[in-house]
Amino acid sequence: QAQLVESGGGLVQPGGSLTLSCVTDNSYSRYNMGWYRKAPGQERELVAAVALGGMTHYSDSVKGRFTASRDGAKNTMYLQMNRLRPEDTAVYHCNVVPYSDYPRGWGQGTQVTVSS
Repeated sequence: QAQLVESGGGLVQPGGSLTLSCVTDNSYSRYNMGWYRKAPGQERELVAAVALGGMTHYSDSVKGRFTASRDGAKNTMYLQMNRLRPEDTAVYHCNVVPYSDYPRGWGQGTQVTVSS
């Protein structure tokens, strides 16, 4: 059973910002983590990853606009999203990267809607 709780989503205008949070149980502390998103009719995609050592990786679609980080002491991961675009609209989830390393399921996600 997944113990992942995402929050921070909402409705924002194009060009705006949001910060997402993901709280996990301690079992996830041993894994590289990432933020995934799924838009209606599209496959789930990995947009940002944070390795155990802190190194980050971003998809081309969000590079330069999104910043991922994690606080091991709080078992919390963050995604700072700036200069949001309508195509960023999706349900955002956090989970292990790659998912197959620890496939315990998905949390409820948090909806991000970018619209004027």
